[in-house]
Amino acid sequence: MSAVSSAPPRRARWPLHSLIYAGIAYIVATIFLLPYIEMMISAVRPADQMLDRDFLPTRFDVRSFFDIWSTGFGNNLRISLEVAGGSTVLVLLVAIPAAYYTARQRFRGRGLFMLLVLVTQMFQPTAMLVGIYREFLSFGMIDTVSSLILVNAGFNMAFAVWILNAYVSAIPQELEEAAFIDGSTRLGALFRVTLPLALPGIVTALIFTFIAAWNEFIVALTLTTSSTTEPLTVTLNSYIGQYSVDWRHLFAGSVIATIPVIILFALIEGKVVGGLTAGSIK
Repeated sequence: MSAVSSAPPRRARWPLHSLIYAGIAYIVATIFLLPYIEMMISAVRPADQMLDRDFLPTRFDVRSFFDIWSTGFGNNLRISLEVAGGSTVLVLLVAIPAAYYTARQRFRGRGLFMLLVLVTQMFQPTAMLVGIYREFLSFGMIDTVSSLILVNAGFNMAFAVWILNAYVSAIPQELEEAAFIDGSTRLGALFRVTLPLALPGIVTALIFTFIAAWNEFIVALTLTTSSTTEPLTVTLNSYIGQYSVDWRHLFAGSVIATIPVIILFALIEGKVVGGLTAGSIK
């Protein structure tokens, strides 16, 4: 029996247009990453080289990452996590039932309700800042974390309802009816069928709300009066003085402030793809 010699497999070559697209993508990604790279380099740049024009310093100094915690930065980080996390949970608790009901029920005034939800997106927080301050002042909630949670949840509720309504409306109602035949209740079908299929929309609403609350500045600056209740955005602004700027702590704090968002993306990235088919399998 003669041995059949097999030639080694040839490597697949990328087409020219794929290489061009990949090169353009890397260039665009580099342009967007350059400010973050500069921020990280400036955070470890010594104070005597802060205004130098060299891209890299002659030596690195990481003391700013340790000294910043003595300024109460850890407490402000906790406040931001409480505000962003609390706002996100509150938005999802209200937006999911509202989106499900408006997507599955055809009640009188449904179109007007969705229009009103959309209209609320047209109002900017700065336009209602005086009214917001007077309202929370009358309730004695100035300089509290709960006031920041309520405001951020209110401003992000409309987007969450709209995006979730679109996702739930795109899910065939026959899947829920099949669950009813199997003996499931409407609440069971919601949790076992609809929500897993709508998981990409839930993740989108979660990311949008968390980042919007995490980056919010104007309302937090207005409603907080003490450093113990300030979120990170207000704290970072305090490093910018009238006559001088604490660049090292400003850049170090900015680097630390990006870490929770990166961790959030790393934790929920796989949920987007997994939610596309999870609810359709019995």
